[in-house]
Amino acid sequence: MLKHYIESVKRLSTDKDGVVSFEYVIVAACVVAAVVAAFGTGAGGGIATALTNALTAIIAQIPGAA
Repeated sequence: MLKHYIESVKRLSTDKDGVVSFEYVIVAACVVAAVVAAFGTGAGGGIATALTNALTAIIAQIPGAA
């Protein structure tokens, strides 16, 4: 199975259209990594925590909010 992936990568690297496709895969992986780094993989990510804290502070300032 690994041999199949290696052969596919070799074929993509020699094909001009494949190189462009391979570059899109690399860019997509970088975008996914950036989103995971920003939001985290669970509810405890950096941005998720900041948004939760901000919303909690706003709700606390509204009289009668539960």
